[in-house]
Amino acid sequence: VQLAESGGGLVQAGGSLRLSCVNSGRTWGRYAMGWFRQAPGKEREFVAAISWSGDQIYYTDSVKDRFAISRDNDKNTVFLQMNSLKPEDTAVYYCGAGIIATATYYRRTDAYFYWGQGTQVTVSS
Repeated sequence: VQLAESGGGLVQAGGSLRLSCVNSGRTWGRYAMGWFRQAPGKEREFVAAISWSGDQIYYTDSVKDRFAISRDNDKNTVFLQMNSLKPEDTAVYYCGAGIIATATYYRRTDAYFYWGQGTQVTVSS
């Protein structure tokens, strides 16, 4: 599994970005995918996650009404549509892949085996 994020950039508050995460490696299994973010001086935090089939989706409360996670398994890609962006959304965004069977584990960084290099999202006020 080799994950690569793209789509980050600089945007004004209220704007939108769409992040993509492509798995370019050999696909061994049915991975759940998650988006996490890390701001300077802070720990990596959960943003959103989606099961392999897409029937389970989770968000952290601060993005629930603004972000949308989706996936296209034929293209080995997961997306994060981010709307109404705020300066506090500024961070490096990472996607992760893992085999997750329990709902509570979707929000944990240690549930994900593989990570991309991250893409910077900067929201100006």
